[in-house]
Amino acid sequence: MGTSSGFIGVFSSVAASMGGGVLAYGAIMGASLIGGLFETVLGFFLKPLRKLLPSVVTGTVVLSIGLSLISVGVNSFGGGNTAQDFGSVENLLLAIFVLVVILICKHSGSTFLNSSSILVGIICGYIAAFLMGLILPTTALNAEGVAYTKAWVLNWNKVAEASWFAIPKLVPVKIVFDLRAILPVMIMFIVTAVETVGDISGVMEGGMGREATDKELSGGIICDGLGSTVAACFGVLPNTSFSQNVGLVAMTKVVNRGALATGAIFLMLCGLIPKLGALISIMPQAVLGGAAVMMFSSIVVSGIQLITKEKMTPRTLTIVSVALGVGYGMGANASILANTPQFVQLICGESGIVPAAFVAIILNCLLPREEK
Repeated sequence: MGTSSGFIGVFSSVAASMGGGVLAYGAIMGASLIGGLFETVLGFFLKPLRKLLPSVVTGTVVLSIGLSLISVGVNSFGGGNTAQDFGSVENLLLAIFVLVVILICKHSGSTFLNSSSILVGIICGYIAAFLMGLILPTTALNAEGVAYTKAWVLNWNKVAEASWFAIPKLVPVKIVFDLRAILPVMIMFIVTAVETVGDISGVMEGGMGREATDKELSGGIICDGLGSTVAACFGVLPNTSFSQNVGLVAMTKVVNRGALATGAIFLMLCGLIPKLGALISIMPQAVLGGAAVMMFSSIVVSGIQLITKEKMTPRTLTIVSVALGVGYGMGANASILANTPQFVQLICGESGIVPAAFVAIILNCLLPREEK
């Protein structure tokens, strides 16, 4: 789980309508608290809605998630599209090195290296970036003649300046309950619940080779809701399942709850020990990109596997084609929605995942089924 970027558009709109400031942020936290409880209740009633989510729909959602993340992985592969040396030889070679290490570990024949290939690749990437800093120039001049630090350089000063221990503050701002914030945020929680269904479906298909059960989908959505409510009490934006993890599970096949709990404990330690968190945050984008391009592409493969679980028919092809072409295409090119009502832009303009899901669900309900 992680803080969801899908809420940014809605929160920006809420803050603007309320004049910004601490009052607006308190209203956002209040809306997040209520929205989390709303999603929790939604999770308990997911089973009756499951018939709307056959494999062709969940597969299309997973496929859309993978497609939306590929460009993110490629941007990281080049060093991050905001980096002044984006696409430099150093960034590309570092990313390729990490990818090669992952491939070697993945197909080494060792079960341990296979499962930990991503971790080994990232650690080797850190070491390579450190050695590059000892050998190669770490700064360069941009077109205006101003010096900048290259994106692959490890910023050890950030680690040195971070404190050793920190405790999060409970309710850092006064929580405000305002319908202007609550209603649009509740709509976004429904949207993220759809994405969570896709994430869980992708994890189960990629990690265990089967579809997610009603209990697993319901539990995932309830967990998202409760996590978001708790996060709001600490002044943090809503949480949702992280689509990037779908690719990680598909590659490593690690679905052991003990291993996942260890990861959760590590994240908590990163929050409580800022120096540890800073050490993770200085990871060069090229190192992350070297792992991400393969992980994110594997999500696409998981989506295809879900779609093809049942025999491909003209009806199935129509659902997938229209959902990707119209739904995903429209969301991925948000400028086409510029003249639509704001709530449409907020829901469908953030990514192509949500409109693709809506189109797939509608077509699955409306198109006549073939006789067996």
